[in-house]
Amino acid sequence: MLGNPGNGSIDKHIGARSVRHKHGFRNLLWVILLALVAALGILGWSGYQLFSQAKQVKKHEEKAIEMLARSSTLSDGSVLDGYIKQQLPVISKETREAKVIAHGTLWNAAARTPVYGNDLKTVQGMTDSLDAIVTGPVPELLTVASNLEHSQLSSGDGRLNVEPILRSQKSIAAGSADMHKQVVTYNNLPLPRGAFVKDAYLSGRTTLNQVSAQIQQFSNSFQMLPQFLGADKPQTFALLAMTTSEARSSGGLIGSIGVITTDKGEISVGNFKPNTDYLSYGIGNPTPDEVNVFRQWGPLQMSFDVRDLAVYPDTSRSAESMQAIWQRTPWGSKQPIDGVILVDPVFLQELIKINGDIKLSDGRVLSGQNTAEFLLNTVYKEYAPTQQDMYFQQVAEASIGGMFSQINMSKLTKVAQVMSSSAEGRHFSMYVFDKNMETTIAAAGFTAQSSSSAEHPTVGVYSTEQNASKMDWYIHRRAKVTRMHCHSNGSQTYHVYYTMTNTLNSQEVSSLPAYIVGINQAGQPQGYGIEKMLIYPPADGAISNLKTDGTVSELHKTEMNGKTLYASIASLAPGASVTYSFDVTTSQKTISDLRVDQTPMGWMDSGPSFDGSACSASGH
Repeated sequence: MLGNPGNGSIDKHIGARSVRHKHGFRNLLWVILLALVAALGILGWSGYQLFSQAKQVKKHEEKAIEMLARSSTLSDGSVLDGYIKQQLPVISKETREAKVIAHGTLWNAAARTPVYGNDLKTVQGMTDSLDAIVTGPVPELLTVASNLEHSQLSSGDGRLNVEPILRSQKSIAAGSADMHKQVVTYNNLPLPRGAFVKDAYLSGRTTLNQVSAQIQQFSNSFQMLPQFLGADKPQTFALLAMTTSEARSSGGLIGSIGVITTDKGEISVGNFKPNTDYLSYGIGNPTPDEVNVFRQWGPLQMSFDVRDLAVYPDTSRSAESMQAIWQRTPWGSKQPIDGVILVDPVFLQELIKINGDIKLSDGRVLSGQNTAEFLLNTVYKEYAPTQQDMYFQQVAEASIGGMFSQINMSKLTKVAQVMSSSAEGRHFSMYVFDKNMETTIAAAGFTAQSSSSAEHPTVGVYSTEQNASKMDWYIHRRAKVTRMHCHSNGSQTYHVYYTMTNTLNSQEVSSLPAYIVGINQAGQPQGYGIEKMLIYPPADGAISNLKTDGTVSELHKTEMNGKTLYASIASLAPGASVTYSFDVTTSQKTISDLRVDQTPMGWMDSGPSFDGSACSASGH
C-alpha cells in the first residue's frame, strides 16, 4: 500500500515526459522538413539561376564565335581590316560577359559538385580561351594587318616589295602561335556530358580550329613568300603545266614545261617547251613500288617521262623525277632548278579573276569564268595539238607573271588565299629542294602529298586515266562523308561514299574528236573513262568494308613507298557511274574532321558533303 502512491506519481511523471518528447520530436521533424523544403527551394532557385546563366553564356559565346568565323571568310584584306576594327569591341564584350558570368560565385560553387561540375569547369575553360583569343592574338594580328595595309608593297614593274613582309614575319608568327596555344587549351578541355554544353563545346571547337588553321596558313604563307620571291637569292623553278582532262594522281598529263624565275620580289615566266622536247632525255627515277603500281599493272603503262610525272600522289616524287630529267637536258645542265611547281588551268583562272581578263594572240578573251573550260576542253575541239601548248603558255605567262603587279594588301591577301585554296584542291602544288624552305612551304599547305598526319586525317582518292584521251573533263566525282562513331580512345569512324559519273552523252561521242574521246589504243572504247583508282587510308588509320557498285575490276590491297593503299580499275561508259563505299577509322591522335584529298577536276570543287552529327550530343 505504501508504495502505490509513489508508483502513481512516477507513472504520471514518465507520461508527462513522454508527451514532451513526442511534441519535441514532432517539432524537430517540422524543423527538418522546413529545412529540406527551404534547401530544395534554394537548390531549385540556384538551378534555375544556373540554367538561365548558362543560356546567357551560350548566347555570348556563340555570337563571338560566329563573328570570328565570319571574319575568316572575308577575302579582301582591307575589308577584313575594317571588319575586325569595327567588330572587335563587340566580340570582346561578348567574351568578357560570358567569362564574368561563368566565374561567378554560383558557378564556382556548382563546379565543385560531382559529375556535372566538370561540365561547368569546361564551360569556364571555354570562356577563358575565347576571351584570351580576342584580347591577345586577334588584336596582335590586326595591328600587323593594318601596318601592311598602309605599307608600300609594290616596287613597280610587277615587283613585290618584300621588306614590309619581312618586318612583319615575327609578329605574324607570334600572333599565330598565341592563337594556336589557346585553341589547343580549348581542345584539351574535358568533353562535356550534358547535351546542352556538349553541342556548344563541339561547335566552338570546330570553328576555332578552322580559324586557327587559316591564321596558321596565312602566317606560313608570309614566312615562305619572301623566300619564294628571291628575297635572299634568285630562285628558279620548273613549271609543269598539267591538263586534268587526262588525269594523273596529282593532276594531269604534263603538256609543257616552263621556267619561273624570282629575284627580290620580281617574278617572271617563260621558256616554255612542249613535252616532246624532253622525251629524248629519259625518264624520272621511279621506285620499284611505283613501277609495280603504274607500269606493270595496266591497262595503260606509265612511261615515267615528263608527261607522266604527276602520276605520283606526292609532289615530292614529281619534283625529284623532274630534277633527274632536267639535269640531263642541255638547258637544264646550265641552269639548276631550286624546285618544281605544278599548276592546272583552274589555278590560272583563279589568278585571272584577280588580275583581270587576258586577250590571246587570236583575239579570244579569257576571263575568271571561262579559262579552265577553254584550256581543258575547247582547245582540243578547235585547235591542233601544236597550238594547244602555245595557248597554255600565253595564259600562264600573263596570269602568273601578273600575280604581284600593282600589289597592295588587298590583292596580296587574295593571291595568298588563291594559292592556299588551289593547293588544297591540288590545282597548285610546289616542292623545293632546300629542306628548310620546303619545311615552311609544306607547313603552308603548298606541297600536296598522300595522308601523313595522324592528327589531321585524310583519305586519299586518286585517279589516273587509262584511256589515252581527254575524257576526264566529263568524269565528275563527288564524295559523301558521314561520321558514324566517336570512340573513347580518341579515334573516329566514318563512312565514305565516293561516286564517279561519266557525264558524256553516248550520242555526243561521234561528234567529238578522237583526241578527246580516245584513240582506240589498247582496245579501249571511245567515250569511256577508264580510271586506275588508288584509295589511301589516313595515317595511322584504316579502311574496312570496301565495296563497289558499277564496273570495277582488279580490286586489291597493296603498298607503295611504305604506305598501304587499295587499287582497282573503274570503267565508265557514257552516262554510267561507279561508287566506292567504305568505312574509315582514324588515329587515336585525331583532332580534326576527316578530309578527302583527291585528284583535281576542271573546276574548284566545293568538297564532300559532310555529316558530323554522330559526335554531337544530339547525335547519340
